[in-house]
Amino acid sequence: MRVMITLGATALALSACSQPAQLYVDKGYVRLPAVAGNPGVAYFTLHGGDTDTRLISVTAPSVIKTELHESMMSGSMASMAPIKDVPVSASAELKFAPGGRHVMLFTINPSIKPGGKMMLIFTFSNNVKIEYDAPVIAAGDPAPKQ
Repeated sequence: MRVMITLGATALALSACSQPAQLYVDKGYVRLPAVAGNPGVAYFTLHGGDTDTRLISVTAPSVIKTELHESMMSGSMASMAPIKDVPVSASAELKFAPGGRHVMLFTINPSIKPGGKMMLIFTFSNNVKIEYDAPVIAAGDPAPKQ
């Protein structure tokens, strides 16, 4: 009888481990521009769910316009270009970080200040929307420890 209870508890524990992967966002933050009126930028990590999807937009109620962007190097020249969308494979981890993918934030509401939060809304091709409150930092501040 004791062996059956132990096996049952082990099976229950293992079934909890096999939960489907969740699509979510973490480690996000917004860096305000050094010069008012210039664009800011949002960085974050995307975690893929149990099926492939595409990130099609990141919007924010406190900005006029957002664009998905990617930075790249060509020889010694750095450049940046808008990207239409980003594939998010099942169970993948995608970092949007300085020097790579990021979200440009154009015409940020002046009420957004360092130490506050900015709502980011992530929209995916599978009709999932995720709202994320990103901490806001000033242009020269170090990225938040997360």
